[in-house]
Amino acid sequence: MTSNATRAAILTQALRARVDGDREALAALYTDDVRAWTPAQSAASAAELLAELDRADDAFSDIELELTALDVNGDYACVEWRVNMTHTGNLELRADVVPPTGLRITLNGVTIAEFRGDRICSIRQYWDELAVFEQLGLLGDDGER
Repeated sequence: MTSNATRAAILTQALRARVDGDREALAALYTDDVRAWTPAQSAASAAELLAELDRADDAFSDIELELTALDVNGDYACVEWRVNMTHTGNLELRADVVPPTGLRITLNGVTIAEFRGDRICSIRQYWDELAVFEQLGLLGDDGER
């Protein structure tokens, strides 16, 4: 089993690789059968998870990631994160396209990873998806788009 510090570093590296779109790093950090869940997607393998990188849009740029390891114990690691990004491209929402606003957006969340040896075999991320819409001014007073 890897040390707590090593697992925290691996999870941090995986989150940075995701933001940077570093497929090679992600493939090395995840097991082939990794399971992933976020409010926006889910995956049942490393191949599916990496395919999500190909579908990522270019709606946001100037992405800055801040990470704080919260807890690492046994086969689990938990990291709190903050992403600051600028809305510089079209944001596609089902039938709508939101043109670039130039607004700086902040998104806060938590990632929990389970390890098998020194690789991530399960990852879950939690954040409020509506926070982005709210910061872009897309929600009405009643919270509806």
